Amino acid sequence: MKTNKRILILGATSAIAMESAKVWASRGDSLCLIARSEEKMSALAQDLKTRGANNVVSIQSDLSNIEAHTQLLRSISAQFGDFDTVLVAYGTLGSQKKCEESFEETFKEINTNFLSVISILTPIANLFEKTGAGTIAVITSVAGDRGRKSNYIYGTAKGGVSKFLQGLRNRFGKTGVHVVDIKPGFTDTPMTADFPKGPLFVSPKIVGEGIVKAIDNKRNTAYIPWFWEVIMLIIKHIPEFIFKKLSL
Repeated sequence: MKTNKRILILGATSAIAMESAKVWASRGDSLCLIARSEEKMSALAQDLKTRGANNVVSIQSDLSNIEAHTQLLRSISAQFGDFDTVLVAYGTLGSQKKCEESFEETFKEINTNFLSVISILTPIANLFEKTGAGTIAVITSVAGDRGRKSNYIYGTAKGGVSKFLQGLRNRFGKTGVHVVDIKPGFTDTPMTADFPKGPLFVSPKIVGEGIVKAIDNKRNTAYIPWFWEVIMLIIKHIPEFIFKKLSL
């Protein structure tokens, strides 16, 4: 299926984003890759061209550096031109313990996973508003659905982004701009390399392909895999006096 989309991928070398990019490349879409590692982007770009991408542009940037966002958007405009879809796929999963001990560590996590996302999406949302069309898709997390002692700093950031996306969705509800909140569960990526793997873990391929389907189907919120929506529905409805005593 050829779709001829022009897609901006922020955090393009993440394991999940690469799987989505492979699907889009096979459809002949044009892709603009943004990531920190030029070496990884170069290898990915070559692979995507081989798979059939119409055009691939790579731009090196540290997306956590908010001050660089204005220049980054100028570079995207100059080197790639207009785009109709953006996937935000970058983030960090820092140490909860270190965050508890240091606000500096907490700020780093909040800045990367929340503030920088809002910074880069604000001008993009305004751009799409002017054209009256476009898709904004952001990878958040099931961790943002309820605060848990094991990762509440990470969950706070992801939950904040989800609320931001809800607001955008409401803002653009009567326009052609669509906003998709992608909520993966446990995914076997370098970010979770030190985690013990259980039956709920899935591959980046499953999540990446699920993202493409969610965008195609204009989903508002997509839990990937689907069963996480049921799991989180249960978790969100556990009474607080019980929940706070659980080891989650």
